Amino acid sequence: MSKTLILIPSRLSATRLPGKPLLKINNLSIISHVVKKAKESRIGKVYVAAEDQEIVDDVRKNGGQAILTSNYHKTGTDRIFECFKKINLKNVEYIINLQGDEPNIEIDDIIKLNNLIIKNKTQIGTLAATIHHNSTLNNNNIVKVITKEKITKKNFPLALNFKRKLNKEKGKFIYHHIGIYAYQSKILKKIVNLKQSKNEIKSNLEQLRALDNGLKINVALAKVSPIGIDTMEDYLDLKKKLEYKS
Repeated sequence: MSKTLILIPSRLSATRLPGKPLLKINNLSIISHVVKKAKESRIGKVYVAAEDQEIVDDVRKNGGQAILTSNYHKTGTDRIFECFKKINLKNVEYIINLQGDEPNIEIDDIIKLNNLIIKNKTQIGTLAATIHHNSTLNNNNIVKVITKEKITKKNFPLALNFKRKLNKEKGKFIYHHIGIYAYQSKILKKIVNLKQSKNEIKSNLEQLRALDNGLKINVALAKVSPIGIDTMEDYLDLKKKLEYKS
């Protein structure tokens, strides 16, 4: 049995684009596209941790597995932990938290992160991509990760901080953070039992709860930055690109 479980948090009540998970690209919902990618990684079982019955129905209709979770969770991390408890699978050592709004994420990047966290016995792992344009650095909607050293294809350096708005970080190792996380299952349990930190609440970045409590996050280099869908413009742009490829 696989050591790793992939969980995908999803809800309809997104602030900027309500109903986002069920928007369709090539006649398949965004959330079901992500499930398809996760299953194609062949890492382990895949479940959607859904806040809404409509998402559960859609995922199941398209051959996936989904669990209905509470509507009181403040973060996706808290949501996937409820799902993990409800599934109650034995011998799960690692959990991957995959974002439900990145249908073009690279399967190889998911596999790479899983392999690295198992090999290095890392507490938490995540991905980042090289930044090529100043517009990315200056966009406060794009989360940046600052690492202890330059990320290469072969290393797995520590994250020092995560920021939306950069101040005096020029000259440091700064990358475009990709919101996929891999945790040791015992570390995930520890995180959800910690109070939200002031930094987490202020920046609306849940990974800061881990850093603020002394947990370590290692960062691997991704092939490319997947396009996250936060606005209708993002959706229409990605829809056009993916439908053109098909």
